[in-house]
Amino acid sequence: MFGRPRRRLADLTTRRRAWLTGVTALVLVSAALGATTAAGADDDRCQAREYFVSPDGSDHKGPGDESRPWRTVQHARDYIRGQRDTDAMGCDIVVNIRAGDYIVDETITFTEADSGSNGHSVVYRSYDGPGQARFLGARPVTGWEPYDGQIYRARVDRGEPFHTLYEGGRRATTAREPNRRSDEEWAPYFVSGPARPDRTGTQSQLWFNTGEWDQSWDLSQAQVVIWSGGRWAWFTDTVPIQSVNWGRNQVHLDYWTRYHTSNDERGSRYFLQNSLDLLDQPGEYHYDHDDGMLYYWPRSGSIDDATVWAPTVRTILDIAGSSPTARVHDLRFQGLALAYTDFVDWYRYGWISKGDSGERRAYPIYDRQVELPRNRFGAVTLTNTRHIDLRDLHIANTGFTAVFLLFANDHVTVSGSLLEYLGGDGIKVEGPYPGDGDLAHDNVFTNNYIHHVGELVPGDASGVEIQNSGSNEVSHSVIEHSARYAVSLRTRPEIPNEDNYASGNALEYLRIAHVGKDSGDTGAIYAYAVHNEEPHLPPTSVLNQITIDDVHADPSMEDGPPHGVHMDFGGCGFRFSNIEVSNVQGDAYHNGKGCNVKENVSWEADFDASRMQYDQIGVTDDFPYPTPNP
Repeated sequence: MFGRPRRRLADLTTRRRAWLTGVTALVLVSAALGATTAAGADDDRCQAREYFVSPDGSDHKGPGDESRPWRTVQHARDYIRGQRDTDAMGCDIVVNIRAGDYIVDETITFTEADSGSNGHSVVYRSYDGPGQARFLGARPVTGWEPYDGQIYRARVDRGEPFHTLYEGGRRATTAREPNRRSDEEWAPYFVSGPARPDRTGTQSQLWFNTGEWDQSWDLSQAQVVIWSGGRWAWFTDTVPIQSVNWGRNQVHLDYWTRYHTSNDERGSRYFLQNSLDLLDQPGEYHYDHDDGMLYYWPRSGSIDDATVWAPTVRTILDIAGSSPTARVHDLRFQGLALAYTDFVDWYRYGWISKGDSGERRAYPIYDRQVELPRNRFGAVTLTNTRHIDLRDLHIANTGFTAVFLLFANDHVTVSGSLLEYLGGDGIKVEGPYPGDGDLAHDNVFTNNYIHHVGELVPGDASGVEIQNSGSNEVSHSVIEHSARYAVSLRTRPEIPNEDNYASGNALEYLRIAHVGKDSGDTGAIYAYAVHNEEPHLPPTSVLNQITIDDVHADPSMEDGPPHGVHMDFGGCGFRFSNIEVSNVQGDAYHNGKGCNVKENVSWEADFDASRMQYDQIGVTDDFPYPTPNP
C-alpha cells in the first residue's frame, strides 16, 4: 500500500529509445503501469507500521499511536531512527501527520540514517488529506500599534533579521520606489545613468538621475534591485547600498552586481527598496534590522483583519546525505503543505569571474553558472539523495526556490504538487560540476501546477530549471507567470560534450503561459549550451505535446524580445514534436543552427493542430488541488 511510488510514465531510457524509433508512447505507458501494478500487489500483503503526529500531541509521553500522538515530526524521526538500529524494515513505516499548523523555528533535517531499507520506504504523510498538515516557516506578528495614518508597527526582535513578509496567504511588498504597478508585475523602474569614460567601477557603483531620488530619504538599510547589464535583461541583483554621494548622484554598493550597472551608454532598470520613507501604499512593509521594529500598511487597511507572518527559516525540510556515496534514500513526503520561508539579505546569481569560488575544478568558468553557496536552498532542499518521493505537496509563499536538488540526486520524484507564489524557481536541479561525474539524473517532475515564480528573483525565474543534469522528465504540468523562463535547461558552452551532463531530458504534455514577462534574450523553453556542436548521433532530448501562449515582456524591457523556444549557444540534440506556440513577442522558435529535428511544430507550414492531444496537456484529472486556471 505504501511501497515505492508507481511511475506514471514508462522508464525514461526505454521511452526515449521507443520514441526515436517510432514506437508510440501509449503502448509503453500501458506496459509500465501493468508491471508496477503487479509489483504493488506484494506491498498490499505487507502491514505498514504506523505512527501519529498531531499539533495537540506530546513528545514526552505516549507511544505515538492514533489515540496518543506525538507533537512533532522531529520526535517521530528520532524514534524511528532509534528503532532502525535494531529492527530491519520488513514493511513501510508510515508517520501520519494530523491536520493543523506546525510552526518551524528550526529546519527539519533528514540524513542517511533516516532512509528506508529492504525495498521499503519511510513515509511522512498528511493523514487528513493533501494540504491539511501545514508546516510554516514563520510566526505571526503580534503587538501591533498605530504608527502613522494607515501604517502600523510591532516589535519583532528575532536575533536574525528576515527579508520577506506575508499577509493573508500572499507576499507583502518591501517598501519601494517607484511603486510597483500591481502584485502581478515587477515594473515600473528607474533607469540608472549611462556609463561614461569618467565613471569606473560600474559593478560596484550606480548613478541615479537628478530629481528621481529625495535627499531626505533614509537609505541606511536600503537596497537596489537591478537588471544589471544596461539594456540587457538577463539577471537581477539585490544589493544593499553602502553610501550615497548626493553631489555626484553616485551610489556605492556593498557587493558587485553580476554585470555593469550601465552598459553601451545606457543605464539599467532598477528600483529602490527597504526604507521607511518609501512605505506609502497598502501591502508594503519595512523592517528596521537595527531596532527590530516592523512597519506595515495592511492590504485591508486594518491590522485587525490581517494575519502577518514573519519568517523564521529559509528551509523547512532539508534531506541530505553526508556524501554522494552515503545518500538518503527511500523516503516519501506526501500531501504536506509548506509555506512562509525567508529570503537572503543580498542576492546575485553566480560568481563574477571564472575561478572566483576558490575551488579547484576542471572548468573554473563554471563558477559563473552556479548559485553562490549561500543561495543553494529551497523550502525543500535535497543533497546526496536517491529514490525520494515528494508527492501531493502544496508549497507556497517561499523566500526562494520551492524544491532545490543540489549536486548528487537521482530518481527523485515531485508529483501531484501545487507550487505557487515563489521567491525563486519552482523546481531547481543543480547537478555536479562538469568533470565530477554524472551524479544527478533520472528525476521525474510530473503532474505539477507551478505559477508565480521569481517574485523576489525575477532575473533567474523558472518553473523548472535543470542545470548540468540529464535523463530527467518534466511532464503533464502547467507552468504560468514568470518574469523569465518556464523551463530552462543549461550548462556552459565552454564545456566539452564528454563532460556535459545536460542531455537526454524529456519535456512532454506541458501547458505554458504568461512567461517572459519582464526579461529579454530568453524563451519560455530555454536551452543554453546543452550541446556545444551539432551532434552526429540521433537527438537525445525530446519535447512533445507542448503549448506555449503569451510570451511578452514589460514595455520597459529594451533587450531582444522573449521567444517561445530559444536554443542558445549550441542548443542542439533535441527532437521537437507537436509543439504549438502562440501570441509571442519574439520568434516562436529561435535558433541559428539547424541541428534539431522538428516534426509538427506550429512555426512550420505543415503544422497539423489535430495531432495535438490538448486533453492530455497539463495536469491530470486526479491532480489533488484546485487549479487557478482549470
